[in-house]
Order: sequence, then C-alpha cells, then structure tokens
Amino acid sequence: MIQPVREAYNQAFSPERYRDFLGTIDTDLPGQLDFRVAETPIFVPKVLTDKILQACDDIIAVIARDDFKALTEKAIPAEQHVPNEPDNGLDAHTQFMAVDFAVCRDASGGPAHGELTPQLIELQGFPSLYNFQPYLATLFRSFYPIPDNLSHLFTVANNAEYLEQLRQMIVGDCLPEEVILLEIYPEKQKTRIDFMLTEKQLGVAAVCLTKIRKEGRNLFYEKEGRQIRIKRIYNRLIFDDLQNYPGLRTDFHLTDDVDVEWVGHPNWFFRLSKYTLPLLKSPYVPASYYLSDLGTYPTDLENYVLKPLFSFAGSGVKLNITTDDLDAIPSYQRDGYLIQRKVKYEPIIQSPDGLVKCEIRMLFIWPKEDARPTLLTNLGRLSRGEMIGVNFNKNKDWVGGTVCFFEK
Repeated sequence: MIQPVREAYNQAFSPERYRDFLGTIDTDLPGQLDFRVAETPIFVPKVLTDKILQACDDIIAVIARDDFKALTEKAIPAEQHVPNEPDNGLDAHTQFMAVDFAVCRDASGGPAHGELTPQLIELQGFPSLYNFQPYLATLFRSFYPIPDNLSHLFTVANNAEYLEQLRQMIVGDCLPEEVILLEIYPEKQKTRIDFMLTEKQLGVAAVCLTKIRKEGRNLFYEKEGRQIRIKRIYNRLIFDDLQNYPGLRTDFHLTDDVDVEWVGHPNWFFRLSKYTLPLLKSPYVPASYYLSDLGTYPTDLENYVLKPLFSFAGSGVKLNITTDDLDAIPSYQRDGYLIQRKVKYEPIIQSPDGLVKCEIRMLFIWPKEDARPTLLTNLGRLSRGEMIGVNFNKNKDWVGGTVCFFEK
C-alpha cells in the first residue's frame, strides 16, 4: 500500500530467502510454528493509519461507557458464566482487546470515495498473539528492507518497552511461576509458538487445564516436583475448545468459584465479541442487527452475512443468505444470531503474481484502573480466498498471518 516500500520489498524477496526466514523461526522455536506465516508484512500508509485509529476511538467510546457491562450481560451464556468478574470501579473492563478491520475501498460517494478505508469485521475481548508479533516484526526487519519511519508498535518505542507493559499487566507483583497461561493441551494448540515466547519473555508457562489441582478455593500446579499455588491466570482457554473433549474430567472447571485473579476474565470473551457489533455506530462499522430484533428483513438481504453470536474463528458464518435461511431459524434460537452488512475486501497487496486481500487486527491492553485501553501492536492476515482464514487459503502462497508496519 506504500508503493516505494512495496517495490523495494518485492525486489528483495525470493523463495530462498523466505525459506531461510521460516528456517530461522524453526531454529529459534523448534517445531512450534503450526500456522502459515505470509511471505510479506503489510505496509500501511498514514492516511489509512489515521482512519484505523479513528475507527478504534469510535469503538472505544462505546466500550468505555459506564453502562457497557449492563448492555452486554445477555452475551454470556448462563452455563458459561465465570464468577469473580470485577463488577464496579475502574477495573471493571476487559484487559485485552483485539479489533479486526478489513481493508476496503470507500464507496460512499463522499469526499473520501475511492480511498482505502477500514471496515470492522469483529471484536475480541481475549488475548491474541501478543508475544509472537514483536518477534515476527523483528525477524522481518532482519531479512528485508523496511524503512525506519514505519513501525509495528504504538505508544511504546521498542519491543523492550512493549514487553515490559505486558509483564506489568500479566505478572504484576506476583512471581512469574505464580502466574500461568491457561489452555487445554497447550502443546497441541496451533498458537503454541506464542505460548513458548510468553514463557521465554515473561517467565509465564502454559499449563493444561487437566494439570490443575483444586484445594478448597485455591488452585495449584506442579513444577519441578513442587506444588505451586496459582495466584493469577493469563487465560487463553475458551469454552468452544472444551467442547472438542466430551467427557473430559478435570479437578478445576472455569466456572468454579476460586481464589485467583484473572488476567483476561473469561466473561469478556463473550461481552466483547460479535455481540457488541449492533451497539456500535461509525462510518467504519458496517450496520449490524440482532436477528431477534428484526421485525422485517432488509430489502437488500443479499448484501448481508449471517453470523452466530457464540462461535469462534469464523465457524457458522453464512455469506449468502435468503429470507428462507432466516425464517428457518427457530424463534428460541434467533437471539443467538446477527446479520451484518457485507464488506468487500479490496485486493491491495502486490504479490509476484497478483493482488492479495488483507485484514488488520489492532491489539490493545487495558490495565486495571486505566480509563481507556492502550494500543500496543497489531497482527495482519493475507487472503486470496472468499474469507480470511486457513480453510479459504489452502494451497496458496502470499497468504497467512503477518504483521503490519504503519506510517505515522
């Protein structure tokens, strides 16, 4: 998107250099990379950077409202409500926020018509690849020409400051071994490379749910033959994943009332999600409606997608819907769906053999007692398919996860 930078990068690129790039990841973190890293970063020009930042401000204005928790109480399924969520004061908010934007072409007919513009796809009140992204950005710089006036960071000057911000929020005044990254079978997760980096950079190890012992309201895990009491949980476990293990027996369940501090309380996975979309109003947020609130359907229904509110990673999304599709959803299930106006991804990233679509995820932290979240870094994804994601990009190149470098 920044033409001189793109041209210099593509001239420096070669399949051999890309293989060396991936080989370095495997050398640094053997056997941990289990998703496709794209051949290129995304270079974001200032005009688009400014629009993305304004879009984030529009969204934060809603999320920071005093009544936001009340507005999203129904987002949490009763059987998946986790106790001990801060319910008042300045710490009653998510501690992680990811905001996903499609890069599109403005079709408003207004002054910005034809310019690149962000359009919100989803929100997530849940940690993403916070430790992998600065590592990836540094690796791209070590292999390819990336100008110094472009940065993958916001509000911090370098990766050391970035990691210190994470450490203060995740570890705080605890010993690192008193904090765990909670997952189910972390060694099998596609994002396990981020878990390894979290341990390397912050000293916080990934611990499987099945390895946790509960004694009264206290939680413990074993480390080097010692029983360590868990004081904080950096949560990377979602209920959807647990459904893949029917009959799983554990001593600790997420819904147990235990004496532990959540860093990323599980309830915010539901509060800050697709459920939030109809509450947002901005030029950068496509119109969204709860299906249960619609007395009549939009006349241009072909321009909307159907999304289940309580699904993860794009599962259940229906791109082409009809009135028959919506009528077929029983009344008792309609409060579990929304429709969202379609966005048209603009193929804009120049690869050696054509243009590629992209999505930009802005990564925030929100430390306790802060009035607003703080933007730290980002994640990018490239696609040649109908949607962003692995299932739509099989056997393709110049697709997958990456990082953005922003012109500011």
